[in-house]
Amino acid sequence: MPRLRLTIAYVGTNYNGWQRQVQPDMELPTIQGIVEKEISRICNKKIYLQGCGRTDTGVHADCQTAHCDIPDDKIKLNWQLALNTSLPFDIRIKDYAIVHDDFHALFDVTKKGYTYSLWLNRSFVPPKIYPFTWGCGELDLAKVDRAIPYLLGEHDFAFMQNQGTVLKSTVRTMYEIFRSDYETQRLLDPQNYELKITFIANGFLKQMVRNLTGLLVACGRGKIDPDSIPELIASKDRRKSPPTAPPQGLTMTHIWYKNEEN
Repeated sequence: MPRLRLTIAYVGTNYNGWQRQVQPDMELPTIQGIVEKEISRICNKKIYLQGCGRTDTGVHADCQTAHCDIPDDKIKLNWQLALNTSLPFDIRIKDYAIVHDDFHALFDVTKKGYTYSLWLNRSFVPPKIYPFTWGCGELDLAKVDRAIPYLLGEHDFAFMQNQGTVLKSTVRTMYEIFRSDYETQRLLDPQNYELKITFIANGFLKQMVRNLTGLLVACGRGKIDPDSIPELIASKDRRKSPPTAPPQGLTMTHIWYKNEEN
């Protein structure tokens, strides 16, 4: 069977995350479940969709990549048009391709990138971006910048992993953490309080990006000394770190594959 690759963008506000969730009396609304249902309808058979990673309830994506195997007679179908015609408005197919049958949306990933949006004015968050940011309030960005280098490189990120997934290793390599130029932005538009922080790594643990964001916000609020981060890393104890940042500010923004530059 030919293998179909999809790039999917979605607003996660109304969904219970990416992964299909079936309860005894009902199936919860998830991105995977809804897209699978439409592909299965078009193919007249049950189709399983494999994503490049899970996103939590309320988390968004610009580039969730997924694959599935389709019947031979559907190879020439315009899958973007066919699916976007029937999918909800907050789930869109950005791109599609027929790929080699050994392509795997999850196992072939080399790097992932997530971007978290913060709104640094706690008293007012514009309604149009409220579902996509965390109104955390004012931060000392010098302290945020001091904290970032401690998180770069290869570390055991057990101190940033929430419970729920058993893994062989909690070691990950953080390639980059960078933030938007908030200072220049505010000079150009004093009403814009949005700060974006992007994390790029070879993989992420459960809610790791939201936990890292919570840590950087705590540093920016003066609740944690950035110089104490090595001690937190060494502890491997999630309980010693700040609370998890809320989901709505997080978006999957970059996926890199073998032999590709995205």
